[in-house]
Amino acid sequence: VIKCKAAVAWEAGQPFSIEEVEVAPPKAHEVRIKIVATGVCHTDAYTLSGADPEGCFPVILGHEGAGIVESVGEGVTRVKPGDTVIPLYIPQCGECKFCKNPKTNLCQKIRVSQGKGLMPDGTRRFTCKGKEIYHFMGTSTFSEYTVVADISVAKIDPAAPLDKVCLLGCGISTGYGAVLNTAKVEPGSTCAVFGLGAVGLAVVMGCKAAGASRIIGVDINKDKYAKAMEFGADECISPQDFKKPIQEVLIEMTDGGVDYSFECIGNVGVMRAALEACHKGWGVSVIVGVAASGQEISTRPFQLVTGRTWKGTAFGGWKSLDSVPKLVNDYMSKKIKVDEFVTHTLPFDKINEAFELMHTGK
Repeated sequence: VIKCKAAVAWEAGQPFSIEEVEVAPPKAHEVRIKIVATGVCHTDAYTLSGADPEGCFPVILGHEGAGIVESVGEGVTRVKPGDTVIPLYIPQCGECKFCKNPKTNLCQKIRVSQGKGLMPDGTRRFTCKGKEIYHFMGTSTFSEYTVVADISVAKIDPAAPLDKVCLLGCGISTGYGAVLNTAKVEPGSTCAVFGLGAVGLAVVMGCKAAGASRIIGVDINKDKYAKAMEFGADECISPQDFKKPIQEVLIEMTDGGVDYSFECIGNVGVMRAALEACHKGWGVSVIVGVAASGQEISTRPFQLVTGRTWKGTAFGGWKSLDSVPKLVNDYMSKKIKVDEFVTHTLPFDKINEAFELMHTGK
């Protein structure tokens, strides 16, 4: 058993508490990882807020991490102690019908136990003050050591800087893949990106890589425009600057609507605007943001009858085990940006400050 520091969320709506936790050794087909760096993501904040129907407390959150394998359980062949890895919140078992289907990346092998905050055998590996602590998204990266299933870990280039590539565990991969895998944006396309946070910027980067001829960023926070332009946006607009709905503004700006739109916020009203900003006959809108539980999307069916397509994506459609090492290599060979997504680097015990920075859009 390893004793280490972790940020424990004891209950919904409360700040994290830095605690000493005990991390049990890995069982069969499990891997214990020393987490070197972790990103903070709105999905963590969503669960912490209490809005997540799958949220269990007390829990160790975090799903954008990178680290070094400390030990492995029986039967683990894919990684060994000392390997550099990224934990995966969408695993890839290679055996279920989802893994065998090229159309999806949603491996279901451990979905039920993972959703309950448990390891695949239905138990937990974290204890704090005599209480068992739940796991989160199969990763729990807000701990100096964590235990994951062996199908939830990707071995990566040992030379990669972990304080950067941890972001390929969620946000950057999600936005970039939404463009390349889900939308399959073609060269010369016109694209609109709703929400210019990390995921939105990754979408902009993907649109640029796909050869889009015009990329329009949409966000009410104008402080984000300069960064979006650096990533490849051609112009940025705020819905608050117009009297008419933003979809009408975009239709006028683009002679009938955009070829592709991406919703990177998780706001059902914006999801509707993003669809309706698409061009009649061929426009495709991809939902990337995660809305709060119980919310529903709506539009007039005529929007779809007249040739628009509504799609969604999780982790950008990447089959995780195969793709994450390649994305790290693409970063190492300067094909994709990662460093530019990092705004602040804080010590672990300042994690509550990191969340405040995220909430204020900084």
